[in-house]
Amino acid sequence: MKIKPSAAIRNNYNEISQYCKETGQPVYLTKNGEGDLVVMDIHAFEAQRNRLEIEAKLLQAQYERKMGTAQYHTVDECMDRLKATIETAEKRHGK
Repeated sequence: MKIKPSAAIRNNYNEISQYCKETGQPVYLTKNGEGDLVVMDIHAFEAQRNRLEIEAKLLQAQYERKMGTAQYHTVDECMDRLKATIETAEKRHGK
């Protein structure tokens, strides 16, 4: 994790961009000593967003299972549904 003053994005854009791309890590920018923005590689951002989307769907499925509203009769049926969900998310995000 890197923390830089907000002026760094203006003065060192290429260095920050390269760091984000090479490490997949964000750079935190401060303004007047306080946290202001986070800059990260677009691919890392999309991957994070996809993971969060899948996690949310898995949590929803777990909740539905506990509530008795969603049931699958076989592991194959569950895996097919999970694969379809992942494929749909990937298509939406251009993969």
